[in-house]
Amino acid sequence: MHFIDEATITVRSGDGGRGCVSFRREKFVPRGGPDGGNGGKGGSVLLVVSPHLSTLLDFRYRNLFKAKRGQHGMGKNMHGKNAPDLRIDVPPGTIVRDDETGETLADLTRPGETLRAAAGGRGGRGNTAFTSPVNQAPDKAEAGKPGRERRLRLELKLIARIGLVGLPNAGKSTLLSRISRARPKIAEYPFTTLSPVLGVVSHRDEEIVVADLPGLIEGAHRGAGLGHRFLKHIERTEGLVHVLDAGQEPERIVKAYRTVRDEMERFRPDLSTRPTLLAFNKMDLPGARENAETARRAIGHTERDTHYISAVTGEGLEGLLDGLLDLRRRQPYGV
Repeated sequence: MHFIDEATITVRSGDGGRGCVSFRREKFVPRGGPDGGNGGKGGSVLLVVSPHLSTLLDFRYRNLFKAKRGQHGMGKNMHGKNAPDLRIDVPPGTIVRDDETGETLADLTRPGETLRAAAGGRGGRGNTAFTSPVNQAPDKAEAGKPGRERRLRLELKLIARIGLVGLPNAGKSTLLSRISRARPKIAEYPFTTLSPVLGVVSHRDEEIVVADLPGLIEGAHRGAGLGHRFLKHIERTEGLVHVLDAGQEPERIVKAYRTVRDEMERFRPDLSTRPTLLAFNKMDLPGARENAETARRAIGHTERDTHYISAVTGEGLEGLLDGLLDLRRRQPYGV
């Protein structure tokens, strides 16, 4: 399945039904008077968060949504039926903006949360509603109010407690596949992961949603590589695990660390203040431990938040999972 995290749609609510001009016509009832009913209300367009969706893929193939109009009023004081609201399901984490003004209309995160994107038109009043002591036989009625059309821009930002970050091929996908049931694509070439992957990690009777975020390169904040398609998904996370390839020389490990940190800070400065674990991966390779320890000292990261792991053999994963629980318990960041 393709991962689509941006879409533009047009929504149009239904028009209100017309009011009716009608006069009572019954045998033996002279001057029966007006009996025109009101028109029904047009359907509104609602955006509703569905926990069963994880992408905006559906909007690639359909981008126009129209609610039905209200039923017209009828004689014998029969009011037109209100049209049903049109429900559009969106995944959790969908930000809705007005495409013309850029105004943020809603940040939809909780299942069942609803945005009335376009209200239906009010139904017109029938001539019965215009009856008064001085006008007992009105011959006018209202047209229904027209619906509203809006062009909306949808943007999906994943909702995960912890994000795995690092340069391409640091081993993030392998790590996520070992600590959860997620099955991201794994290979030996750069940019294996082309879209974020969520996994639920269960440890010590607790669950944490972890996102394997696509690797980035220098210049990502300007859109290089996967650019903003990677960086924007970090914004909702409350903590990060920075995965580093310890199979390299210490100087290259330090450079890889600083490249990722610099790109995050340039994109959004407060990202560097998120609680972060360092996970030196590939401890199964010769010399990896020495490389990692030398790089950690150069980086200046704390021992408490540093883990030496092998996503292939499972070495150190128990300690890393304990670290994830500790990271989760720390003061959450507003995102």
